Amino acid sequence: MKVENNIVGWFEIYVTDMDRAKKFYTNVFQREMMDLPDSGADMHMCMFFSPGNQASGASGALVKSQQMKPGVGGTLVYFTCNDCAQEGSRVVAQGGKLFKEKMSIGKYGYIAIAEDTEGNMIGLHSIN
Repeated sequence: MKVENNIVGWFEIYVTDMDRAKKFYTNVFQREMMDLPDSGADMHMCMFFSPGNQASGASGALVKSQQMKPGVGGTLVYFTCNDCAQEGSRVVAQGGKLFKEKMSIGKYGYIAIAEDTEGNMIGLHSIN
C-alpha cells in the first residue's frame, strides 16, 4: 500500500462567536487567519492561514453555522506547537481552559489538552 500524505486533509472547528474564536486562535498560535467570503448563505468560515503547498500537515477552518454546534465530546484536533506549554499558557490568557498541562507521550513528544472559548476541546502537540 502506497501512502503519500497524512490521512487528515482538512478539519473544521465549530463556533458560535466567530470574532471571539478568531481572536483566541490567532493569539494562542500566533498565526494569521483568513475569512472565506464564499462559505455559503448560512455559514461563515475563517481558515487557518496556510503558506502554500510546501507546508506539511492539514489545514482547516473555524465554522459558524446553524447546523453545527461547538462542544466537548466530539473530534479532538491536535495542533502542532513549538512548545505546548507556551501555547497552553496562551490558552488561559485568551480565556480558554487548560485541562491537562504539558505531559510526556514518550518518544512522540508532549501533549496538553485545552478548551477554547467556544467550548471545544483541542489538543496541543510538541516535540520539545
